[in-house]
Amino acid sequence: MPALRQDKYKFVAGVDLGGTKIHTALADSRGGIVAEVRVPTGDHGPARIVAAIGRTVNEVGRMADVAVADIGALGIGAPGPLDIVRGVVHQSPNLGWYDVPLKEMLEQEVGIPVAVDNDGNVAALGELRHGAGRGNAHLLYVAVGTGIGCGLIFDGRVYRGAGYGAGEIGHMTLDPDGPRCACGNRGCLEALASGPAIARAARERAKKGGARAIVAAAGSCEAVTAETVAGVARAGDAEARAILAAAGRGLGTGIAAAVNLLHPAMAVVGGGVMQAGPLLWEPMEQEFRRRTLNC
Repeated sequence: MPALRQDKYKFVAGVDLGGTKIHTALADSRGGIVAEVRVPTGDHGPARIVAAIGRTVNEVGRMADVAVADIGALGIGAPGPLDIVRGVVHQSPNLGWYDVPLKEMLEQEVGIPVAVDNDGNVAALGELRHGAGRGNAHLLYVAVGTGIGCGLIFDGRVYRGAGYGAGEIGHMTLDPDGPRCACGNRGCLEALASGPAIARAARERAKKGGARAIVAAAGSCEAVTAETVAGVARAGDAEARAILAAAGRGLGTGIAAAVNLLHPAMAVVGGGVMQAGPLLWEPMEQEFRRRTLNC
């Protein structure tokens, strides 16, 4: 993300924009969080989402008794390949966005300087500086949620590729004949192991007469989510456990391929889907260890 010169600001705002939620925080000049709010992303139209982001910025300011005019800048992590200089999101399959001038729209909405970067990149930076990746100059970060994003740290710096689009691990093809992904291809890691992929796998079982405990917990087939599957799996349901295990194996396979190619010192996995717990983690780790080279 382009430098915001945080030292000259008393407060800065940060936004994590995802297909499911908008998470906005207000930080002081030392990086301490003074207020934060989460709201559903809702309608995926750019204008409505930008307006919703503007409301969250106002809300965290109100919570901390800070006027928006006193917030020096806003940094936002957005999904999909984008241009960090112009702040244009080229493609975000889970939002349905193509060539959206996010930086320009947000600056008009909130009236403060805005810096835009890929959400995986800023998450990787956070892990490098404040999280599990501290002390590792070569780091791979994978976020598993509505989509599957990735950030790459080489020699202590974000690697973005020739056109700022590096790290799209979610659109690595694992099964050419697999389920359709939001990007239009088939068998992407995201189509096999993201939150919506887990829910879709349960709904497909339900249409064939299975997944009865999952559907009962959700109330209907259409209401099934990854959280539903995880909850039923923790209660001991074999089908729910099998769905999580399959997603975990997909994640382990995809992450192993990236590690074999890039050889980072550490791979960190985060995101909302990882809250499913060991029933997802353990198959992921087993598959990862089985497929990575010992070098």
